[in-house]
Amino acid sequence: MKMTTLCYIEKDGQYLMLHRTKKKKDINKDKWIGVGGHGEGAESPEDCLLREVKEETGLTLTRFRFRGLITFVSDACEPEQMCLFTADGFEGEICPCDEGELAWIDKTEILKLPTWEGDAVFLKLLLEGEQRFFTLKLIYEGEKLVEKQLRFYN
Repeated sequence: MKMTTLCYIEKDGQYLMLHRTKKKKDINKDKWIGVGGHGEGAESPEDCLLREVKEETGLTLTRFRFRGLITFVSDACEPEQMCLFTADGFEGEICPCDEGELAWIDKTEILKLPTWEGDAVFLKLLLEGEQRFFTLKLIYEGEKLVEKQLRFYN
């Protein structure tokens, strides 16, 4: 099972979002997501997070929090475990991203953007201020979310 990371970087009531528009063969084409990507070699989730955020945004994270572990199961691709982070400390300036357009989006507008159905599930938890660590299993048939299993941990 492959390991990925996803991070929602926060500033002034907004999240930095990536509108995936530049790659032709992109499972996330035309969707809005956080920043992150696939782990390489023996990277820990934190190593992957820091590298991917730097590559996609130009920012260096200085404060972040591991919020949840998401397991994706789909009839269209191999299973994936995604480590979900939020961050509110960073240094540097945003640079252009070769995967799409980066934009600061007000948190009140996030759920109106085109996202995966499952992303809306965990985004809602983050936006509602959920502080507990959680696991979430999302089962897809094509692009349709057919089942979700959510557990919280203290």
